[in-house]
Amino acid sequence: MIASLLPDAVVTVEAGDADWTAPLLPGEEALITRAVEKRRREFTAGRTCARRALARLGWPDFAVVAGPRREPLWPPGIVGAITHCPGYCAAAVARVQDVRALGIDAEVRGPLPNGVGDMVCTPDELRRMQAMPGDHWGTLLFSAKESIYKAWYPVAERWLDYKDADLAIEPDEGRFRARILLAVEPEVWPWNPLEGRFALGPERVYTAVVVPAEEA
Repeated sequence: MIASLLPDAVVTVEAGDADWTAPLLPGEEALITRAVEKRRREFTAGRTCARRALARLGWPDFAVVAGPRREPLWPPGIVGAITHCPGYCAAAVARVQDVRALGIDAEVRGPLPNGVGDMVCTPDELRRMQAMPGDHWGTLLFSAKESIYKAWYPVAERWLDYKDADLAIEPDEGRFRARILLAVEPEVWPWNPLEGRFALGPERVYTAVVVPAEEA
């Protein structure tokens, strides 16, 4: 599903049944030595998908370790993102000459838990969502902000809070537009607003953001 939201230059791999328990490489295994079973399965599926995707770009058996904010560390010249939620996991990678950065996310379709909307949504976002039919838009907005952060951090190298981006969703177009509210130098982040795409499945919502290789 996520592959349909991304350009052809991006390689996407979704987890199959065996990927949740596949063997990890030593550098990856060291990251979850004390993890509970649920976390181990999610991590394993994510890294397995990532390595399968990287192999298609000429990087077989590359151990995808983690940076200071637990972000995946990719090979030189490669950008990517991983997502997982109950029953689903995917990874997407691309060459930096084709894509400057990318983010993907999947969440279980349904309403946000009580109180979460106020934590992740700006007042304008809450007002716009109240006018939209269905109870899944808050979750989709949360997912979109996760995708934005995954694309943002490797480029800007600074924290982006949920309320540091204001999203306008175009439900009939399958698109959203994010305006970054955090003060940031134009030479660091010239892609403002940033556009993304989404898809709605019967069980999950999917979002993706691609930062173009050249400044728009």
